[in-house]
Amino acid sequence: MTPGDELLFLALGGSGEIGMNLNLYGCRGKWVMVDLGVTFGDAMSPGIDLIMPDTAFIEEHAEDLLGIVLTHGHEDHIGAVPYLAADLGVPLYATPFTAGLLKGKLAEEGLEEQIELNIIGEDEAFQLGPFGFRYFPLAHSIPEGNALLIETPFGRIFHTGDWKLDEEPQIGVPTTAEELRAIGDQGVLALVCDSTNVFNKEPSGSEASVQADLLTSVSNAKGRVVVTTFASNAARLQTLANVARLTGRKLCVAGRSLDRIIAVAKSCGYLQNFPPLLDFDGIMAVPANEAMIIATGGQGEPRAALARIATDQHPIKLDGGDTVIFSSRKIPGNEIAIGRIQNALAGKDVEMITESQAHIHVSGHPGRPELAAMYDWIRPEMLIPVHGERRHMAEQARLGAEHGIEKSIVQMNGDVIRIAPDGPVKLSEVRAGRLVLDGDVILPADGATMNERRKLLLNGHLSVGLAIGGSGKLVGAPEIRLQGVPIEEDRDQFLEQAAQALADVVKKSARKGSDLEALREAIRIGVRRVAVEWTGKKPIVDVTIVQVG
Repeated sequence: MTPGDELLFLALGGSGEIGMNLNLYGCRGKWVMVDLGVTFGDAMSPGIDLIMPDTAFIEEHAEDLLGIVLTHGHEDHIGAVPYLAADLGVPLYATPFTAGLLKGKLAEEGLEEQIELNIIGEDEAFQLGPFGFRYFPLAHSIPEGNALLIETPFGRIFHTGDWKLDEEPQIGVPTTAEELRAIGDQGVLALVCDSTNVFNKEPSGSEASVQADLLTSVSNAKGRVVVTTFASNAARLQTLANVARLTGRKLCVAGRSLDRIIAVAKSCGYLQNFPPLLDFDGIMAVPANEAMIIATGGQGEPRAALARIATDQHPIKLDGGDTVIFSSRKIPGNEIAIGRIQNALAGKDVEMITESQAHIHVSGHPGRPELAAMYDWIRPEMLIPVHGERRHMAEQARLGAEHGIEKSIVQMNGDVIRIAPDGPVKLSEVRAGRLVLDGDVILPADGATMNERRKLLLNGHLSVGLAIGGSGKLVGAPEIRLQGVPIEEDRDQFLEQAAQALADVVKKSARKGSDLEALREAIRIGVRRVAVEWTGKKPIVDVTIVQVG
């Protein structure tokens, strides 16, 4: 799978899903990678916090990979770098803020000397084989969100990354409409574009617009105020700092990711007017109506600061009459976890304000009017939607067609797309699986370990131990233990019936003269059959046989 005299696109993550972005471009024997992100564990990945794209395909072609270019610093775009980039053995390219976040991640893994990290200025172009790159800043919910203009022998690609339009950005200076129109005037072969909010009929809204309602909400609060937001949204942090100053409240932050974002942002020239911060003891010492805390954990993360505050496991304490403001949207799938925290806060008689009650959050992704504006400015020959579930990408293809983009393709992870010549067309498919970070070990998401764990989670486990004498007969009483099998009050009866089934199997085996492996499998099936009859579940059954005499 070496690119010929052609231009290829291949997503190994982020197409057919929101998160875990990994995009490859191939041309004349070489590949470049754009972004290398993660997504987060769910109910079907028990014990897993991070899920990463399977890079097996590009590892097989690592000698043809020229580098990894990062669009911005969100985890779904850079989170897998510390775990996967070293095996790929190529340099990284990022603007200063994203590079600052990467430096910390690489240092935590002891990789800062092993991986080359190149810091690229916003006006600086660089070349990787047949690919030329230039960053174009676009507004997003993190500093230095960037699109990439990629020059190739077959034409130019405008890869948007994550973006929105914001007439009053609080941090950074996005590329103007005139500058984007000038890019379109020079010709763009393909627009590779964020699909996240394609169903939103309204624009995402300016970051500046949330300050008024945040100011009102904090001003009206009688006691302590905790505001939870995405740690990476440095513009929101600046807004909250303004609110603290305008309401005369002292400020504290709770959460290591907030500490890291603030430090990196300041080192890159952002948040220069951020007020001095109190520590936990300091903020608890000031009068409640003069205290404001910015905390991580608005998505219900059980180990984040807000969850620990809500359950009295944190130095910051809340009482009845205090207020928690959720200055973020619920990411789909997190509703139950967020609800647990909100219920715990309600039990303390804490007041809560969410985006449904006040205008305290705006999205970092484009709604339909913003997408239409980008189409009109860039005027690409073809549209390749990414960063969305299948329904999002299909809808963006339809929207692009309505705005005069005649060619588009709805591709999925693993689809090899030829952009040029004579594209877009799907050529083939490659493996596009998932890897999980399980403790300190990286495993296939569909491998034996994770499949066994899912079975344990869903069906429980039975452990059977028995001794067999020289004549093949049962010696003593078998030991049967169960975990997670839905037997409660009838446990003794169940164990008695399972033991009888085991004894029957041993007796039958002794008559037949079955070998040990055949006996073990017959016992496993016999005991599990009893469990199925009693529970309707099919637990994992492990059988240990000891031969005596």
